[in-house]
Amino acid sequence: METIYRRNIFAIYGMSFFHMFMLIVPVLMPMFQSFGLNLTEIFYIQAVYAGTIVVLEAPSGYLADVLGRRAVLIAGSVLNGLGCLWLNIADGFWSLLIFEVTLGMASSLLSGADLAMLYDTDQALNQNDDGNPRAIANLGVSKSIAEGGGALLGGWVAMSSFDWLIAIQSVAAWFSLVFALRLKEPPVAVLNSTSEARPSWRELSDHVLKGDRILKLVFLALPLYTLGTVLAAWLIQPLWQSLSLSYGWFGILWCGQSLLVAMGSRFGYQIESRHGPTLALLLIGMLPILGALGAALIDGMGAAVVSFILFFNRGLYQVILVNALNRRVPSRIRATINSLNSLLFRLGFMVAGPVIGFVAQTYGIQAAMAILGGYSLLVLILVMLPLISAVSTARRQADERSQRVANHDAA
Repeated sequence: METIYRRNIFAIYGMSFFHMFMLIVPVLMPMFQSFGLNLTEIFYIQAVYAGTIVVLEAPSGYLADVLGRRAVLIAGSVLNGLGCLWLNIADGFWSLLIFEVTLGMASSLLSGADLAMLYDTDQALNQNDDGNPRAIANLGVSKSIAEGGGALLGGWVAMSSFDWLIAIQSVAAWFSLVFALRLKEPPVAVLNSTSEARPSWRELSDHVLKGDRILKLVFLALPLYTLGTVLAAWLIQPLWQSLSLSYGWFGILWCGQSLLVAMGSRFGYQIESRHGPTLALLLIGMLPILGALGAALIDGMGAAVVSFILFFNRGLYQVILVNALNRRVPSRIRATINSLNSLLFRLGFMVAGPVIGFVAQTYGIQAAMAILGGYSLLVLILVMLPLISAVSTARRQADERSQRVANHDAA
């Protein structure tokens, strides 16, 4: 049985790899523009994509907790494949809207459930519920390598034809389903499918709204930092276009960004364990300010280079904040909590995406980046600094309890 669950981990990595192996992503903006869309329209259909996930995110996470992770992950992989197939016949705004809605449905099913499956499998193997930052880091590295590899191949193929790019993408997307079919439901997830163990909305509210202060702040910080990074990522490609870079360079630069995410994922938990959570959280708070404002103030290729800071930071918070969230909630509601957290990010994108798109279209990329820099500064002040304070207080109280126990034992 242990061998089966160890294979489970590799299947999760494989499924996530091919879900993120998106050849079209590094040239998505110019590809959509080749269909006749402008920046405002592109951000609008991305907002519809986010809206689709908003509608389905919480129900899909609940289904993963009730029906099992495997069934939901298989359904998401099928929709992901169908969405990429549809792109072969898309020819304008409305057909691209259908593409985004289909992929939004797929993402809502896959997000949260994959992480919950990984945690449950690790718990079945190690019999602990303390979280495994190394497993999360490896998942993040797998996704980043997929993004980087897909970017290199996608940029190269796009130099020849967008049609070939879409055709290859529509084949690669189905490999995610191959790995999803190899998954086996861990015992804790099977338990969740019984009526007695089904999570209630009151239980979810008690954990998120009435739980410890660190959990509440982490639950808020994660979607806020994800929103800033994703908005910046959508501005990067128009920035590259303004520099007259070839699509081949698009792939190389996007691959470089993905490798930085992988580095952040790989070393994030080491930074936290060796230097403490205060430094790790401070880095997460400061780096997006430097990256966004740097891209706003520096002209030319320097703006593209300094924006890479944002993607290293993405790797950091995907390990540190995600692990902090998941180890503070029980397995029975873990997929739902992850989905609700993603839902907050999508809600934010629905509002901010079209606004940032309008600013970029009307006033330029640097103006939009300046707004994101100010946004990151506000998040640092209002969320990250209180989180650092809460973590420091909790560590101090834990040290005091340990000292009291030691003094009592000595007496």
